[in-house]
Amino acid sequence: MTLDVAARQLDMSKSNLSRIETAQIGIKPRDVRAALALYQVTGSDAEALIEIARGAQQRGWWQNYSDVLPEWFEFYVGLEAEAAALRTYEAESVPGLLQTEAYAREIFRRTAGEDGLERKIAARLRRQEVLRREEPVDLSVILNEAVLLRPVGGAAVMAEQLVHMSRIAQLPNVTIQVLPFAAGGHPAMSTPYVILNFADAADASVVYLDNLTMGLALEEADHVLGYSLLHEELCRMALDPMASLTRLEHASRNFA
Repeated sequence: MTLDVAARQLDMSKSNLSRIETAQIGIKPRDVRAALALYQVTGSDAEALIEIARGAQQRGWWQNYSDVLPEWFEFYVGLEAEAAALRTYEAESVPGLLQTEAYAREIFRRTAGEDGLERKIAARLRRQEVLRREEPVDLSVILNEAVLLRPVGGAAVMAEQLVHMSRIAQLPNVTIQVLPFAAGGHPAMSTPYVILNFADAADASVVYLDNLTMGLALEEADHVLGYSLLHEELCRMALDPMASLTRLEHASRNFA
């Protein structure tokens, strides 16, 4: 059975099934059951594999936060943990990988309320380990200038957040660029996004989009190319990294 046929029968993309088969991402027991039914594996062999899948769910740290991470976002966090490079644009808020604890707390309070607040914050801070691990992710961030000016959580929280980003921007694997209002209209005005690239060339890149209630992974080559070209255009329109660092430092002094 080809990968294309199996993926279609299991109602998942080819690249997603390929990542499961090569242990790039995990698989839930219910999806194992569906695959075993498709492959006509039954009896004790099937039950043994399902039990293995249950145990494998513990391998990803994010599985321990399944009570506060929606299933669709768990999928993204798994990809993020495996990514070699991330490129992202944010229009309204600081990306999760760059947030301080206080800023994250205010964001969650505004968008999701108090339920599970501290565990959500803990999961967000845990995600940030990809920036400082032994082989850190290469991160390119474009921030709309509005992100620097909106006082999320008040002046003290914003001052701390902007100083934190200034420090992170000096890591060799992180590039932060500010897209100033003076740049005018731009092609991502309604489209925050994340592009994930992987070290293994066989693993197709993914564009990830989300909102309050769902996430969408785009894996078709034309979608990835379109967003990659979009990111390149925003990089050209934004302030260069050094000018962006100066802008971050200036904004932090305004909230001090």
